[in-house]
Amino acid sequence: MPLPPRYRGITKRPERIRTVHRIVNKPEMATESPKALWSTPMELIFVRHGRPEQVQNSDGTPADPPLAEIGRGQALAVASWLSEESIDHIYTSPMRRARETCQPIEKVLGLTAKIRDDISEFDKDSSSYVPMEVLKETNRKAWERMASGAMSSSPETLSSWYTTTVTQVEAIIRDHAGQRVAVVCHGGVINAYLARCLNFDIHDFMKFDVDYTSVTRVLASEAGHRSVKSINETTHFRNQPQLKVR
Repeated sequence: MPLPPRYRGITKRPERIRTVHRIVNKPEMATESPKALWSTPMELIFVRHGRPEQVQNSDGTPADPPLAEIGRGQALAVASWLSEESIDHIYTSPMRRARETCQPIEKVLGLTAKIRDDISEFDKDSSSYVPMEVLKETNRKAWERMASGAMSSSPETLSSWYTTTVTQVEAIIRDHAGQRVAVVCHGGVINAYLARCLNFDIHDFMKFDVDYTSVTRVLASEAGHRSVKSINETTHFRNQPQLKVR
């Protein structure tokens, strides 16, 4: 089968981490045929924000950092990559790093993003923001806690955030049956919804490394079926490896 236009000149298709895990959410679905489950699937395209600046606010106000210079380059790269996708709608977190990542995507697609407060990151009220790769070098124990999924928030706060986040993503799915929708958000949000799809414990949901401006895809049917199509696509860094930061 011939390669799509974006892959021409490339000797092999870009690698993706593929995970498919089917969840039957309603008992009556068990007797439905696969065709019925997938009669009108929609595709969620999660885009993590670009690399932000490190911020510490001494007055205790939320950090909400802007993109660093490399983050702006990452945003342009993923926007160029997504320009070849037939995307119908864009949603974004209101946090500055997500909005700034979303802007070039809006421009290349000719769409205006809808802002949704309920897909903000779990640290939205924190007075500091330290990029994970910096935290790894400067505070190894804190990085290990984060990497293992141990959040600093109380269990009740985290559970409330998780429920709100998943509910908002499900609302987006309901509103866009059969369409392709980009959601520019955060690593925690992406992991939270993957946890919902893959039935992970919500208190240990940070299972996947999602790089800055990486793309993660989930297919969703009106019948309630969810399938993770890909995680952490970074093909847009193929010709710009200097933009890939872990």
